[in-house]
Amino acid sequence: MKSVRISIYSIFLLTAFLLLLFPPAAQSDGEGKLVYYIPVEQTVERGLLAFMERSFEAAAEEGADHIVLEVDTPGGFVDAAGRIASLMNNTDIPITAFVVNEALSAGAYISLIADNIVMMPGTDMGSAAVIDGAGNAAEEKSQSVWLARMQDAAEKNDRDPKYALAMADNSIALPEYRAGEGELLTFNAREALEAGYAEAIANNREELLEFLELEGAIEREMEVSFAEQIARIVTHPIVVPILLSVGSLGLVLELYSPGFGIPGLMGIGALLLYFFGHTVAGFAGWETYILFGIGIVLVVIEILVPGFGIFGILGIGAIVASLVLGSYSTANIMVSILIAAVVTIVAVILLFKYAGYRGPMKRVILSDSTNTEKGYISNVTRNELLGVTGEALTVLRPSGTALIEDERLDVVSEGGYIEQGRKVKVISTAGSRIVVREVSDNG
Repeated sequence: MKSVRISIYSIFLLTAFLLLLFPPAAQSDGEGKLVYYIPVEQTVERGLLAFMERSFEAAAEEGADHIVLEVDTPGGFVDAAGRIASLMNNTDIPITAFVVNEALSAGAYISLIADNIVMMPGTDMGSAAVIDGAGNAAEEKSQSVWLARMQDAAEKNDRDPKYALAMADNSIALPEYRAGEGELLTFNAREALEAGYAEAIANNREELLEFLELEGAIEREMEVSFAEQIARIVTHPIVVPILLSVGSLGLVLELYSPGFGIPGLMGIGALLLYFFGHTVAGFAGWETYILFGIGIVLVVIEILVPGFGIFGILGIGAIVASLVLGSYSTANIMVSILIAAVVTIVAVILLFKYAGYRGPMKRVILSDSTNTEKGYISNVTRNELLGVTGEALTVLRPSGTALIEDERLDVVSEGGYIEQGRKVKVISTAGSRIVVREVSDNG
């Protein structure tokens, strides 16, 4: 019995000694939790919104415990930023904006919506003024709405709103942060931390997870698919009018060439690219393709079987309706259609002027003329009557009737008055026009 007790004590002492030498690893707070990384890169537009909607849905379905937005954007469009903010506000998953390069304009607004902001050293956040498509300051109404949004975003997480307003309004002077009057505020990482606009500075994801107390968490990284990359390009408001212009120009040029060639492929390809991008982005459905197809068929019918323009008008109307139905903004697409129409009209005018009417265009435009050179003769010219004399059957004032070689003919005098019964001689003929001159009895 004594030997048994000694053995137990020995095992206990050995175990205690081993535990002192090799203590068990402490369980991480993030053990078993899931973190989703979502890149917010390039321009903030509707294509990015579609990608983020898919990413948030995937994170929710997989039960993610935290979402990290890796922000690197120069900004973008206010409407897209507003919808992304709504998406972020409507999720129950905590969100951290991790600024990895720059979060400017709409990127700063999205970052402020997040629950936390963590910045890498050397990064920037701010400069969030609203500008129009020409690069000028937007109208006062738009500025007012944007300032209200920036203020609300700052106050959402108890940040001092004056800094958010200074990012969007250059009349607010903060010289201590290099933002005098007439300049927009842009924070670097240290300044953002100092002003309470960043909760931490982290060099990498590992330090970020340590700050979030999620060390050891399972990490998932969302990637933009190839289709989404195309959608982000073709849904850009600057690219849309280019696509529509190429599409309309390609189809017009195809009307000048026999068969179906490169211009037609370019035109249809550009339009299909427009619809594909907007479908991936979630704006266009099958109904837009059906409507577009109906429009193309009607235009082709108008070209092959002219119908006083009815089929053409209906076809163009269907095509325009499909473009509007598949767009994210009626105002933007109407401006794009107007630009494409102007470009196409100018091109058509130049083609008509320098290239004439060729290809299928001959079916819809009357270009042939009936002239003598092509063998068309409306009236036979009676050249055999030249120099022949006859008698005026009626008074010629200056037109009337004359008997020439036993044939009653409508004639016209050379210009003077000729009495009935006088002798006349044919001096010229041109089609149905026969000109006579009075002659004396002795010739």
